[in-house]
Amino acid sequence: MTDPTAAPRPQLAALGPFCAFETHAEGSELAAPWRTLSEVTEESSEVLRERIASVQATLAAHHGRPPEAVEPRVAASVAHLGLVARVIAPFLGLAALHGLPSRPLTPDDLRYGSALGGAFRLSLPRETVTPTTDGDTRRPVNTLAGDLLSGTVHALVAAFAPYSVSPHILWGNVASAVNGAATGITAAAPSLEGPARATALAFLQQPQLRDAHTLATPNGRFTRRSCCLLYRAAPDAAGAICGDCVLLHEWGGRGGWSRTGR
Repeated sequence: MTDPTAAPRPQLAALGPFCAFETHAEGSELAAPWRTLSEVTEESSEVLRERIASVQATLAAHHGRPPEAVEPRVAASVAHLGLVARVIAPFLGLAALHGLPSRPLTPDDLRYGSALGGAFRLSLPRETVTPTTDGDTRRPVNTLAGDLLSGTVHALVAAFAPYSVSPHILWGNVASAVNGAATGITAAAPSLEGPARATALAFLQQPQLRDAHTLATPNGRFTRRSCCLLYRAAPDAAGAICGDCVLLHEWGGRGGWSRTGR
């Protein structure tokens, strides 16, 4: 079973809380407080409905509003962005540092400690994220990116589709999470900027994300081609917008939420 006291892998933990994770023995018994991510991705998931409702209440309270004042699709998009950001960051760090995991991981493999705000606890199968010493076993980054986007991330996108959030927005959330992870890794460890950005680019060039973002040249500035809808949680939809939002170009800029604040 997952050891609740297990320390995150030091190299990844040093890159920030969103990259940190704990480990469990593959196939081990599930024990509280852990849940599998598959509980979120199941059709008509009660766990997912509860999470979206909690995000809705939290967003409303932030602006001094009742929960029903925040559109359910806004809460769903923000809940989705939070989940994919937490899931993607460790994989981006693993891919940049070690070319891991050693096989595609499904929502059944991933375990999480349910919590809102910040980096909730995440546990991965120990056997798939431990570097070996018997020669070079690195997997190509493109393969790692394709596995994650077509597997676990696709399942998260599909799970939120019934909540009136368009695929364009959901995949935009994924692209934003990839860029945010690379930015966070670079800030924590400037020496890793090269591999972190190269890994992020491998993700962003996958078919699912090619039309979800724009990378300006020559500075490589990232802009998503959709909006996560967070600004609509404020009264009169007058909230601040994120620094990578397409609306910065359409509206000429209006404040900005920090990456960790999302």
